[in-house]
Amino acid sequence: MFEAPEIDWLALAPLIVVLGAGVVGVLVEAFVPARARRMTQIVLTLAALAGGFAFIAVLWPQIVVQPVQVVGGSVTLTPFALGAQGIIAVLAFLGVLVVADRTATGQDAFAPTASAVPGTSYEDLARRSGLEQTEIYPLLLFAAGGMMLFASTDDLIVMFIALEVLSLPLYVLCATARRRRLLSQEAAAKYFLLGAFASALFIFGVALIYGFAGSVRFFGDPSRPGVGVLPAIQSGAAQGEGMSVLLVAGVLLVVVGLLFKVGAVPFHAWTPDVYTGAPTPITGFMAACTKVAAVAALVQVLYRVAIGVQTVDPEIMRQLQMVIVVVAVLTMAVGTIVGSVQTDVKRLLAYSSIAHAGFLLVGVAGFNSQVQASTLFYLLAYGIATIGAFGVVTLVRERRVTPGSGEHNGPVGDDGVVLGEATEIAQWAGLGRKAPWLTAAFALFLLSMAGIPLTAGFIAKFGAFTGAASGGLWWLAVLGVLASVVAVAFYLRLLVVMVFQRAQDDPAEPLVKLAETTPGAAPGEAEVSTSGDVSTGATAGAGATATLTTVQVTTAQRIEVTVVRSRGPAAVAIAVCAVATVILGVFPSPVLALVEQASKFVP
Repeated sequence: MFEAPEIDWLALAPLIVVLGAGVVGVLVEAFVPARARRMTQIVLTLAALAGGFAFIAVLWPQIVVQPVQVVGGSVTLTPFALGAQGIIAVLAFLGVLVVADRTATGQDAFAPTASAVPGTSYEDLARRSGLEQTEIYPLLLFAAGGMMLFASTDDLIVMFIALEVLSLPLYVLCATARRRRLLSQEAAAKYFLLGAFASALFIFGVALIYGFAGSVRFFGDPSRPGVGVLPAIQSGAAQGEGMSVLLVAGVLLVVVGLLFKVGAVPFHAWTPDVYTGAPTPITGFMAACTKVAAVAALVQVLYRVAIGVQTVDPEIMRQLQMVIVVVAVLTMAVGTIVGSVQTDVKRLLAYSSIAHAGFLLVGVAGFNSQVQASTLFYLLAYGIATIGAFGVVTLVRERRVTPGSGEHNGPVGDDGVVLGEATEIAQWAGLGRKAPWLTAAFALFLLSMAGIPLTAGFIAKFGAFTGAASGGLWWLAVLGVLASVVAVAFYLRLLVVMVFQRAQDDPAEPLVKLAETTPGAAPGEAEVSTSGDVSTGATAGAGATATLTTVQVTTAQRIEVTVVRSRGPAAVAIAVCAVATVILGVFPSPVLALVEQASKFVP
């Protein structure tokens, strides 16, 4: 006889609000007039994320005292899981502010028709018609809801479903860039294909774990005592012939699927290309929020397995720990060494993300209770700096300048055509003079990522390395410190270019010539290649080959770098991230106290 389970709806409220708003957003696309659709979607998205965070705040006192399992254990709300949900909601809110921004150009970062073939007449018609991609907002809500569920489930099948719910919208969003269309579509294809392999490995690992325990839930269903992964380990099943191999292989395959989302070596190959090709606001959202969800899920899987095996078979525990240690060392090495030779800002931040994944794994490898608190603080500090940094990148653009101007920075004869982001590091020379406040904010984010004292990044790295040392891995903590020193070098290199080098975009010494004279062209004309919108240096370091069309421009035209004004949302997000970075670095105690409460996650 079927008995309907009792459901604590309040415990599910954060997920219901975010995912429910995503469903409402789909209906908005169908029924709200086009002229009001964008603003409706933005308000709905921000309200849903704020409402989800409000419910998390309401639940916090109750969950800290007594964690709860909902729907038979499919969702397990612990302080650690609830803390991860809160961080995802905060970072997603800030990320949506950057996504929603329309700069002084009157355009956002998204193509009017993402499915159009770049350079076709259909794409040009859609652009001239002023079409907008407002579907991105429900996709962001579905991704955020999937991340929140991913970080708070005890059921590996539900975790796999959450993995797909958060991944599929990101695959689509990566292909929606307004400029560099082919590069954006290539990034989405790479992310999708590699993500599919990672998902396959994850579900295969779940099958092996089920073969070992007869269950896919770590603590099991409360209505079926003794059935679950941990009860099976503690009952001695892992000591049976071949069973320990089944358990270790299953856990490792699940961990591989999670490490792909974390961006750890050797599962990092997608990160630089996807970060470069995706729309910059989506890159910031994905880099911050996905890492929180993936690391939180990784910690829960590893630590829940460790609870059972460390008292039954210490050898299994040692094997799992060594895998994490090796991955952490490789990830730090690749992120810092390869990142130090990058010439593109977005690729530099991509390798920075890989390096930070290694720093996080240093703490996770310690396998002690202190690590859970330091991990949450690290994820918050890194996420805030990342969203702020990519918010700054969205405002630094290329601008086409026509001849006949007296001054290049505000000329008569300047046609004012603002192009895509100026992501080459050389183009950022002299940015400190053009936009001192924006440069100061970006410098603050880079210093936080470098772990400089009085920033949130310093407190975060100190906590991660202390966790490794307290777990007996002091040598790994030393390697983490050395890798951080190497990472400081390429952050400072970018700061030196911004502050101390002179801008090269004056008429006498243009930074980039838009065109050279073409044989056979009429006098004063040249041939230049473009895909959709004009963009120079679009595929630097990305290996993409574009199908190009031909237009005629004058030889005297050139490209200079400018900082476009934000119409509000992105500027607010950057300011909030900058203030939060300083506050978390100077007065971290209140947040540290909260994450200390979240350091227990075993019901």
